[in-house]
Amino acid sequence: MAESLQDFFNNLQIDPKKTAGMNATYQFVATGDGGGNWFVKIANGDSKVAQGMADSPTIVLTAASADWLDMMNGKLNGTTAFLTGKLKIQGDVSLAMKLESLFNLG
Repeated sequence: MAESLQDFFNNLQIDPKKTAGMNATYQFVATGDGGGNWFVKIANGDSKVAQGMADSPTIVLTAASADWLDMMNGKLNGTTAFLTGKLKIQGDVSLAMKLESLFNLG
């Protein structure tokens, strides 16, 4: 269980088998206390996690830092967060549906 967003992204492990053939950049924007910006760039099974803003993200996901932490720890479902307006998505929405399995959330 992640104690902070920094902790989550520092320890994020992505299974290359799940990203084979994928080319996408996920941008995460966390607002409020404990917030920040991180991105995950996936290219043909390889992934890179970094703090900051990506040059050309395929998808941008924005939420309050507390909501991000709840989603990453399995306390808040991403679909519920989106439908209730807690999670904003710009770009390729189909990539958001893959997050739970890619990042082993919960």
